[in-house]
Amino acid sequence: MQSWNIPQRIKKSALAMLVLSALSAGVANAAEENVAYKTHPEAKKFIATMATKHGFDKAQLQQIFSGAEKKQDIIDAMKRPAEKVLEWKDYRRIFLTDQRVAGGKEFMKENKDALLRAEAQYGVPAQVITAIIGVETLYGRHKGRYRVIDALSTLAFDYPPRSKFFRSELEQYLLLGREQGFDVMSLTGSYAGAMGYGQFIPSSYRSYAVDFNDDKIADILTDKTDAIGSVANYLARHGWRQGEGVAMQVEMQKAPPASLLPKKQKPAQSVGKLKKAGVPVPESLDDKTRARLMALEAESGKEYWLGLQNFYVITRYNHSDLYAMAVFQLSEAIRNDDSSNTDGPADATGA
Repeated sequence: MQSWNIPQRIKKSALAMLVLSALSAGVANAAEENVAYKTHPEAKKFIATMATKHGFDKAQLQQIFSGAEKKQDIIDAMKRPAEKVLEWKDYRRIFLTDQRVAGGKEFMKENKDALLRAEAQYGVPAQVITAIIGVETLYGRHKGRYRVIDALSTLAFDYPPRSKFFRSELEQYLLLGREQGFDVMSLTGSYAGAMGYGQFIPSSYRSYAVDFNDDKIADILTDKTDAIGSVANYLARHGWRQGEGVAMQVEMQKAPPASLLPKKQKPAQSVGKLKKAGVPVPESLDDKTRARLMALEAESGKEYWLGLQNFYVITRYNHSDLYAMAVFQLSEAIRNDDSSNTDGPADATGA
């Protein structure tokens, strides 16, 4: 390579120009990214709809979407949710830890009054409410790092598989912001736009969040009491049955036929029918009780569980058997004074 003898002052000048050029390009790229959704064809349609349907000011919405940014890592995360790529044995390791169990016990002590009041009012056990918050945010420690406006805009306008759903959630988010007086540009949450201790998406926030401490504001973002009441209200509204169990483990002598392992999560098989098919259902269950037999891949091989109505209700919070089982087993470990067995199966009775 030929070496050129360039005077130092020219070198410095050239370097300065390169730096300035790079900085200018960076600013230009950032500006272009920031205004992406203001000029995005689908965003422009959305702005017009919000103005017509809900009376929003177009200029205000244009300003909001000038600041909303597309986040590729949000799209990437949507394509590989843990519930779809992990087996139960791997998923369980994440949520059934000594730290999460100990944190749940501490959460219950610190919020005893609110939890007992929620249990009395909504019929949902305190340990189940606690476990939901524990699985979702580690009791409020990890509420999400993405701006909600970025998450919902990205998924509404640049993720075709679920754009319709997230466009609706974006609509709900702007309505929520107007109702609650939130700064919609500053709230943070998950990559799917879920917020607060219990990770409510905007539509759930508007439908199920409650003012549980009587301060006239339903604040699940920073207020534990409101979050506790809201999680309990959500489960109750989705059909929680007070005093009934959640799931029971059954010991199968051989693998059942596929017809006994339905994909649909709603329990549709009668206990009596399952007994006749050879499933060793506990005698404590009435033959008319509806249940669903599930197979989960555990450390020692297949585990078979009966999911009852309350298990199904937990899947309404997150449509995953792994999620519901994690909530159930964490709730049992939190309730159990002996937390030393967090690496083994939780209490199978679900009582």
